[in-house]
Amino acid sequence: MSNPSESSFLSPETAKKCIDVAEGTPLYAYSLAKLNENADACLAFPNAYGLTVRYAMKASPNGSILKIFNQKGIHIDASSGFEVRRALSVGIPPENISLSTQELPQNFSEFVDMGVKINACSTSQLERFGKHYAGTGQKVGVRVNPGVGSGGFSGSTTGFSKTNVGGPASSFGIWHTLLEDGTVSGIVDKYGLTVERIHTHIGSGSDPVIWQQVAVKTLSFCQIFPTVTACNLGGGYKVGRNEGEISTDLQEIGGPVADAFRTFAADNDGRKLQLEIEPGTFLVAMAGALVSTIQDKVFTTGDDGHTFLKLDAGMTDVLRPSLYGAVHPMTILPGSGKSDDVGSETENVVVVGHCCESGDLMTPKAGEPEALGERNLRKADIGDISVMDGSGAYCAGMSTKNYNSFPEAPEVLVGNDGEVHLIRSRQPVEEIWKNEVTPSIL
Repeated sequence: MSNPSESSFLSPETAKKCIDVAEGTPLYAYSLAKLNENADACLAFPNAYGLTVRYAMKASPNGSILKIFNQKGIHIDASSGFEVRRALSVGIPPENISLSTQELPQNFSEFVDMGVKINACSTSQLERFGKHYAGTGQKVGVRVNPGVGSGGFSGSTTGFSKTNVGGPASSFGIWHTLLEDGTVSGIVDKYGLTVERIHTHIGSGSDPVIWQQVAVKTLSFCQIFPTVTACNLGGGYKVGRNEGEISTDLQEIGGPVADAFRTFAADNDGRKLQLEIEPGTFLVAMAGALVSTIQDKVFTTGDDGHTFLKLDAGMTDVLRPSLYGAVHPMTILPGSGKSDDVGSETENVVVVGHCCESGDLMTPKAGEPEALGERNLRKADIGDISVMDGSGAYCAGMSTKNYNSFPEAPEVLVGNDGEVHLIRSRQPVEEIWKNEVTPSIL
């Protein structure tokens, strides 16, 4: 952020209102206006013969967010059978759900019979699917590892692969040569299946040029199966969370892809393939923030030390800094919740979480989760409010919740009128251990 006193969508007054509705911090806040804005951008993705946008719900699976996107006409990309059940529970039509998973559930046929679409992500998954639906002509998708990937964080000085889900270092999808040599076709023919979709996804932060190259390669896989009607190019669109970081221009990367679909149709007797994309981060990252309280401050750790701000949140709520070395924008707001009380004095600090864990670091160096990164923030007092922007994706849904027995934080939605609505209450601490069972020997 260019101004350490500004947040993306939360003023001191709105942040205080969120805290009041959630009955304290930490909490996750989402902006309805930004969710709708991002949805409209994805729905305008260039295409030649039709578009289906699927929200990668693992990014932030709260039922209210799923409903917002469903109302916009966005479908669902699920990554587990449990996510399918979660989407169904809030009224998402089964035919609007697609499942691509590392662990094909035992009851996958129940979902398929409802209308849920499945992409086989390995040859063994395809075999299991085929054995169940042998001779029925059942439609199935195939996820392919195209042999290349993309991922990483701006400013990283080391190689990085945790957000790369394509190429030889990735276990995701069926290796592309197994389509090219007829192995996949053999399984499909053996069980009389109908391949209706080819799916690829190469990772987060993808280079637009690489993404476009993979799109063309994915179309070559579609050519193998004359029954394919949809080409799914996944997501991974980079979102610039901090000043100077570049966000993906969907129009820029989509234009050449639409042209490639037209070329494919011209070269294949007029086959007009539907385009599918699966944004997650792009839809929700900058529409969400973690709101917490400065609960302690270490003013010095010696001549070569640091000033530390301690939050009442941490890796229990936003794991990305500790896991990836991800850098999030941070803003310090006055604990009073009044804009008039925003000061101008700044200081260099390291921000840490509340866990008894040395790795609970909220301000790492970019791409280096174990390296302390100082930030210049508004000078904070104990009791002030911290806003960590860019926390709408892979935060509430991906954290070490309940570590040190900290309860799961609540979530709120800031409406277009500025009113704040609770969309998940704070977890009662007793629920953390309610499933524990004491055996008779104790």
